[in-house]
Amino acid sequence: MHTKEGSDVMKLLKIENDQGFFLGVGEEYHPIDQVKKEDLLRMVELILAEDVDMDEYDEQKVKHQAHQVVYKSIYRNFQLLKGRRQEFTDESERLYLADYEKYKEDASQRVF
Repeated sequence: MHTKEGSDVMKLLKIENDQGFFLGVGEEYHPIDQVKKEDLLRMVELILAEDVDMDEYDEQKVKHQAHQVVYKSIYRNFQLLKGRRQEFTDESERLYLADYEKYKEDASQRVF
């Protein structure tokens, strides 16, 4: 797993050698301008399920123009998603709570 130094946090986006990179399926980094829809969906799932990290977007550090545009957009959207992670978790729990309570009630009334 690719992590920050001294940490178990997975790094999804990083800036290195004036370019942006994303963490691929095989835990290898790929140039950010090669990201596909499937990669984005996988990273969204990771953001919602785990504690992840990303290098902060910095125009001075990303010199490659295409990488600037793509990295900046993905970074901003992922930061917003990370900020709303608890909100998504709470909403999921609320959606399933009523079904869980009904199932629990039904199960307690069954005679085996």
